[in-house]
Amino acid sequence: MKRKKITLQDLPITGYAAEGKALGRVEGKVIFVEGAVPGDVADVFITRNKKDWAEGKAIKIKKFSNERVEPFCIHFGICGGCKWQMLPYKKQLEYKQQEAADAFKRIGKLTEISMLPIIGSENTIHYRNKLEFTFSNKKFLTPQQLEELQNDTWPGGALGYHVPRLYDKIIDINECWLMDDVNNTIRNAMRDFSIANGYSYYDIKEHKGWLRNIIIRICTTSELMVNIVFGYDDKNEREKICKLLLEKVPSITTLLYTINAKWNDTIYDLETNIVSGKGYIIEKLGDFNFKISPKSFFQTNTKQAEKLYNVVKDFAQLNGNEIVYDLYCGTGSIGIFLSNDAKKIIGVDVVEDAIKDAKENAALNSIMHSSFFCGDVIEICNDDFFNKHGRPDVIIVDPPRAGLHAKLVQKLLEIAPKKIVYVSCNVATQARDLQLLGDKFSVEKLQPVDMFPHTHHIECVAELWLK
Repeated sequence: MKRKKITLQDLPITGYAAEGKALGRVEGKVIFVEGAVPGDVADVFITRNKKDWAEGKAIKIKKFSNERVEPFCIHFGICGGCKWQMLPYKKQLEYKQQEAADAFKRIGKLTEISMLPIIGSENTIHYRNKLEFTFSNKKFLTPQQLEELQNDTWPGGALGYHVPRLYDKIIDINECWLMDDVNNTIRNAMRDFSIANGYSYYDIKEHKGWLRNIIIRICTTSELMVNIVFGYDDKNEREKICKLLLEKVPSITTLLYTINAKWNDTIYDLETNIVSGKGYIIEKLGDFNFKISPKSFFQTNTKQAEKLYNVVKDFAQLNGNEIVYDLYCGTGSIGIFLSNDAKKIIGVDVVEDAIKDAKENAALNSIMHSSFFCGDVIEICNDDFFNKHGRPDVIIVDPPRAGLHAKLVQKLLEIAPKKIVYVSCNVATQARDLQLLGDKFSVEKLQPVDMFPHTHHIECVAELWLK
């Protein structure tokens, strides 16, 4: 039996909820709305309907909120990124502050803790240091474009971003404001050249086609890396397209290519080949240099990452005598950033390549009092390990969005360091974990940081002291 399609007419949008959704109410029932802002009056198509709440998407704005501003990108409303362009940046920060405060009070039960004002980003465009674009023979078309298309006309391929919730469709991107304008030059030059030469784009369903992805990384040091991913090798045509890029974009310091004959897009298990340059780029955070290889993870907003790490440094309050454990250390960036003020840095992560990068970054910065270990924190951090390397005075945790594993929460309670500094990209799971740690630790400070303007994402740092 098909569910009845419901559209709510003239729904007043009265507030902000969480994760980028606005809020309306019908006879006391809460409606979470995508694509609207407080002050709008909208027709809302219901996508999920429960007894006490529903989710929907604004399909027509009947009355625009006074809070709205004109979006700056031609792809706004279709592309899944930068969804808050219609809100002034000041308002974005207000709503992020509100969401974080609500999570800590509702989930974390931290009613007595006053949260510090969110740290905004100086750059609200061109702030990302990494972008990935996908070639596809399945171009996304709007309903209007579909109507205009003749039945027997092939709409062509696309080079751009995945459509939210549609794995096989790609939005053809002509401009992107997330990175320096060099990303537009690279992407559009590749598109023009591929069309002129009749190159095939990847078909994700049929698993065929030559061009698959372009991955671009740019540093504050002006070093620029481009990695072209092909479905198979064609030496003559590959050399042509690489030559074109080096001519069009002479600022490229490292050009690479990767052959990916797999069904998925990940390149972490593939060999990367150097066309020109040294095969990696150097980024700078504070006084430290970081080597970024094609497979390295690195904070995608360098300038804001420096602000975030300074918060961590401020919360850690090191005096040079502490042993610091950096759990979920990744490529070691937080531990290295704190290293001048610590007696010893111990980093732990389950990703082998990340630990390899961490060791290289420590050597690059001549940090001799650091050690990095690959493995599960729960298994590594035992009495034998502490006897060898010392018990931690301060523990830094920076887990993925899912937050701390329940066993790690128990391990932290068992280790009982003097201080924990918890860095999170998800205030809901962070709030949950802070409550779980509450038996032994008190939360002293909470500092939200906006790493991603025009999105709903929030980073937050918590300072915890042993009771």
